[in-house]
Amino acid sequence: MTIKMNLNLPVNYKSHGGNHHEIELENGNLHLFANDEVFQSFEPKVYEMANNNLLIPRNQYMSYTPDAHIGIGTCIGTTAVWSMRDGCVSPSIVGSDIGCGMRVHTTRLHKSDIRDKGVRRALIAAIEKYVPTNERTNSNYEDIDIMDVVRKGLNGLPGKYVPDEQWLTHVEQADFAYDHSYLNHLPPKIMKYARGQLGTLGSGNHFIELQYLEVQAEYADLAAKWGLFDGQVVVMIHSGSRAWGGMVGREHNKVIKEAMRQWGVSNPDPNLIYAPIASHEGQTYLNLMYSALNFAVSNRHMIAFGVREAFREVFGQDMELPVLYDLMHNYALKEFHRGQPMLVHRKGATRALPPGHFLNTAAYKETGHPALIPGSMGTSSYIMVGKDEGLKNFYSICHGAGRARSRKATKELVTVDQFEQSLKVGTEDEILVNHRSLQTILDECPQAYKDVDQIIDSVAGASLAAVVAKCKPMAVVKGV
Repeated sequence: MTIKMNLNLPVNYKSHGGNHHEIELENGNLHLFANDEVFQSFEPKVYEMANNNLLIPRNQYMSYTPDAHIGIGTCIGTTAVWSMRDGCVSPSIVGSDIGCGMRVHTTRLHKSDIRDKGVRRALIAAIEKYVPTNERTNSNYEDIDIMDVVRKGLNGLPGKYVPDEQWLTHVEQADFAYDHSYLNHLPPKIMKYARGQLGTLGSGNHFIELQYLEVQAEYADLAAKWGLFDGQVVVMIHSGSRAWGGMVGREHNKVIKEAMRQWGVSNPDPNLIYAPIASHEGQTYLNLMYSALNFAVSNRHMIAFGVREAFREVFGQDMELPVLYDLMHNYALKEFHRGQPMLVHRKGATRALPPGHFLNTAAYKETGHPALIPGSMGTSSYIMVGKDEGLKNFYSICHGAGRARSRKATKELVTVDQFEQSLKVGTEDEILVNHRSLQTILDECPQAYKDVDQIIDSVAGASLAAVVAKCKPMAVVKGV
């Protein structure tokens, strides 16, 4: 079957059933997981970008999740795999915010405990007290040595910032080991920009959200094993590696781009860069990327620590916020698949391992781990669990709703009144926001994003993962 995509490329399409599409492009095959509605919504540019990505030598596999949309060099929503033996690493298929990811903490509270707007406003104010949301404001953790964090991840934090062992065990990875001598390749100014950013939210699509759960009946037993219950208040956090990861990316994009020039390697997209894993440039990037992953997981940890302090200020010092899980959706990680070590790139894609999989952390070996999928302001987020069938996509699922339009287009097409309606402003069910003027965050309104329910339907219909609980928003803290 041939489908038209307005490209000067031969495009053949094959359906594997269950929302799994395989598209034969000029330079290789792209797997795409989407229901019919989402599949038809993809614009030609995403296929053009995939075709460029497939020019990278010795690619083993490439796919898009249903939230895929145009990015720099590579679409957000990409999974791309190379053999560790002779493959490539691509900063473009890691993303600029290295280690960006999600974190969820549970509480003993029921949604009725924070239904009163006054209580939620008090929580928002307390969170802003402990978690800087302004780009120009530093955190107060001067006793934390950033170099300890980038070398050892969560294990580099002072003990007083680790409330209990679960804060170290219920994470995708607490620390990423690498050759610390590669830190010498970073410019000294990185400390100037990164110092004081540990435990800060950042701007853009990063957030702290107070939600309540709607547990899916068929997964009630699993939810209970995870400590979840219907109506439970949880905290979802989305942030990344801040200036540390940003500078690692910028500096080594330049290095690899210059190396490609010297090697005589080119690509139709000048923003798509890559290097052999075994090369000096590839090894330098990989090792420094791991330093940024350490910063990212520690940053979300310290944001959560600040949120815990805020909850204790409002509800008392016996209030605890157990960790459900912390995971990333921008990274390249060595994993074992098909009997060999592979470098799995996930740019805006979430790993969702099934029950019993050997890569699961010990805490979730039996059940599979929670896969955390944010929606957008005013819409549901989701807690999912991977399925065995996810093997066909290297256990990758979506990372969120995915943008439907650019920030500029959103500001031109969506009004503040429409934004207010989506947040139910003025009603008892209003989703409270920390910003006095919604105009300042209009580009993050729900209308900027795809329909998250369709995205989740695509993933579930492809048997990549299943929904354990919906997370309904009650209050949102955004950075500026």
